[in-house]
Amino acid sequence: MSHREKAFWVIYKKYRPHLLMVLVEVAVTLLYFLIEASFNKVMNLQVFVTYRHALGGIIVLPFAYVLERKARPKLTMAMFMELFLLSLLGFSLTLNMYFASLKCTSPSFVTSMVNTISALTFIIAVALRLEAVDVKNPRGVAKILGTLLSLAGALTMTLYKGHAIPNLKGAPILIRGQSGHTNWIKGSILTVASCISWSVFYLMQSITVKKYPAKLSLTAWINCIGAVQSAAFTLIVEHKLNVWFITSSIELWCVLYAGVISCSLCIFIQFWTTDQKGPVFVSMFNPLGTVLVSILAYFVMGEQLHLGSILGGVIVVIGLYLLLWGKESDQDYKSRQLSSFNI
Repeated sequence: MSHREKAFWVIYKKYRPHLLMVLVEVAVTLLYFLIEASFNKVMNLQVFVTYRHALGGIIVLPFAYVLERKARPKLTMAMFMELFLLSLLGFSLTLNMYFASLKCTSPSFVTSMVNTISALTFIIAVALRLEAVDVKNPRGVAKILGTLLSLAGALTMTLYKGHAIPNLKGAPILIRGQSGHTNWIKGSILTVASCISWSVFYLMQSITVKKYPAKLSLTAWINCIGAVQSAAFTLIVEHKLNVWFITSSIELWCVLYAGVISCSLCIFIQFWTTDQKGPVFVSMFNPLGTVLVSILAYFVMGEQLHLGSILGGVIVVIGLYLLLWGKESDQDYKSRQLSSFNI
């Protein structure tokens, strides 16, 4: 192997988690609009959550069984309860609140609010002493400043609309909602609750993945448990049999895409990246999803943008990538210290 090839693989190995998380955000962005179109076909959101995780569990299960037969730890009752709580926080409870908020508001608003997850995750991690902050060091100052900026940007997007930018009349696809997108107060409350729950999920999965390192099996378990939890909730709130039927091709494609890509591939990548880089790193890529959703919403879907959303989005991105720089510099510093100690 030549020197250039070696250098390429060193760089690739260093930035592989970054590349994978970018691909996850691209995949999730496409899912937002499939969900939007499906909800306009009056698809039941609880049924959607149930189907997507059931399909995700079924797809991953054979790979987990064959590839991790020897590496899979024994499933104790304590571990099962931990997986049950992880599924509740990351899937059934959180996603039901999240998709309900999407039905009440819009993809741009929801993805903008999701940017608070990184800051919330960082704050909770610091409170639980899972993340260290040195206020006397530029790295620690960058983390704190980045967190404050991201929260300020999220508040700007939520509280300030500003001048409306006219939507494109010639947009290729114009999704017209039903009577939805009118209950913004309910949608905002559900979005905030889901963001808090998701932050706890990111932190909890970083702990669970160390106890249960078989990531394919972990993905299969939490998908299956999440599907059962969501199905039980659906049976409680919905008593009509017809809600379980998929009545259009867009609903079918939405379930298939969510199950195969979002619940199987993306979740596995997130577990792997969390194990490599930590929960705060994984949550830092949410702003990319916001940018992609906003671009598609404006140019493809013909959704109207406001100055407050653009200004807040810019502030959030600056803040979160200050946080990313601080964390990456912190890890490089620790690596250099460890190398010098070993020498």
